[in-house]
This record gives sequence, structure tokens and C-alpha cells, in this order.
Amino acid sequence: MRSSLEGDEAAFEDLVTRHKSRILSLAARFSRDAHQIDDLAQEVFIRAWQRLEQFRAEAPFEHWLVKIAVHACYDFVRRQQKFRLFQSVPVESVDLPAPDTLSADDARERVEIAFARLKPKERLILTLLELEGRSLREVAGLTGWSESAVKLRAFRARLALKKIFHLK
Repeated sequence: MRSSLEGDEAAFEDLVTRHKSRILSLAARFSRDAHQIDDLAQEVFIRAWQRLEQFRAEAPFEHWLVKIAVHACYDFVRRQQKFRLFQSVPVESVDLPAPDTLSADDARERVEIAFARLKPKERLILTLLELEGRSLREVAGLTGWSESAVKLRAFRARLALKKIFHLK
């Protein structure tokens, strides 16, 4: 890390190699397209390189990097929402079997389509809490929101997801 801070690109490449799978895994929670996942990871590492001087070493490098990744993924979801790339297939038009007979692939497809209809903040909060299994404190730290705000946004996001699935 110290060498990277001094501008050593090879040392930074080592950091990229060490943390690439973690960042790709997180990016895959926000896109299923391999090219978009790679682009997201590349964006994360570019942002990290550009902001290296902001790393304070108060927390592990991975935590700082994941925080950058969360913000990059959130920006990605907002861009996708803005251009409506995720909304090419509305939930109502998907012909799926009854919930008690859904295959794992059908259920995954249904959830992906429903997640695509959520607002970016709703999608981010549910991804971090439910899919990544992070705690309220971790999500607050990664997003910069208070724990109360995380709880409220998670509650509202779950309500929105229930509405999409037409649940009571």
C-alpha cells in the first residue's frame, strides 16, 4: 500500500490482483452482463487509483475499496435506471409458473426483473442487506447514511418489492 501511495503502479497492480475477485463479486450483484461487470470493476480501480491520497489507513484497504465499489455500483444502477436499460421487460409481461412450482432459475429471473424495477437506492440497500448479508452498521459505513436512514430505506425498499410482487 505504501508503495502504491508513492505512485508505484506495479504495487497498485498487486492490490488490484489481490482484491479483484471481491470487487467482481460485488459488481455481479448489480449486473449479469460480463462486460458491464468488468467495466464496473475497472471503474472501481480507476477511482481507487485517482483517490489513493485520500486513503487514511484508519480501516483496512479492502473496506475503503468496497466503499468505492458500492458508490460505483450505485452510480451504475442510477445510470441504468435513467436510461431505462433494466426495464426492457416489465414484470407483468413475464409468463412464469405459479410461485409454488417455480424452478430456481425462474425464481432468480423473477427477482432480477423485480429488482430492476426498484429505485436505485432501494436496489442498493436490498443488495447490501439481503444479498450481501451486511449489517446495518456496515451498510451505513459503506453508504455514508445513518443507521436510522438505512433502516428506513430498507423498510421502504421491502415495501416496494412487495408491491412489485403484488404481495400484501
